[in-house]
Amino acid sequence: MTEIRIHGRGGQGVVTAAELLSSAAFRDGKVAQAFPSFGSERTGAPVIAFCRIDTIPIRSREPVSHPDVLLIQDSTLLHQVNVFSGLSDKGIVLINSTRKVEELGLKDWMLQHPEVQVYSFPASDLAERHLGRPMANVGMVAGFSAVTSAITIASVEHAIKEKFQGKMGELNAVVAAEAFDYVSSHVVRV
Repeated sequence: MTEIRIHGRGGQGVVTAAELLSSAAFRDGKVAQAFPSFGSERTGAPVIAFCRIDTIPIRSREPVSHPDVLLIQDSTLLHQVNVFSGLSDKGIVLINSTRKVEELGLKDWMLQHPEVQVYSFPASDLAERHLGRPMANVGMVAGFSAVTSAITIASVEHAIKEKFQGKMGELNAVVAAEAFDYVSSHVVRV
């Protein structure tokens, strides 16, 4: 089973990202579940969503406390919330940022966790270019697909077009394709 925890802020599409991951997994013939965890339900407040993907039925219903993958949609949370809590020793972290991982103040943490793969890429910038809004969620889902191969980009694009109808779906699918290509070719482990 792959357990994913998504960190962001209210209004950034964190819950939608978990739903898209789950929908793409279903399309790929897998079993999945997605659900949010809210604290203070307001725009800008920290929000967490969870997703599990497997090939067999998933019985667990509790929040993901030991994720295999972290998707961090807002890099300002890196030093405000314990986003790394419970992360697998061989986990994967994908951070939405225009800065390189070594510029995010994670050097000490990474030295203590040498097996964890940490990547950053500008998901918000890719969305801004096509949507006119810096919504990182679609790019983060596509980045997850590129880094893990747990879901296919074709299924991600299909899930996006189901969620967002018409032109908005088409534009978001373009963002996903560009994010997938970017992560596949540019993201390098530090």
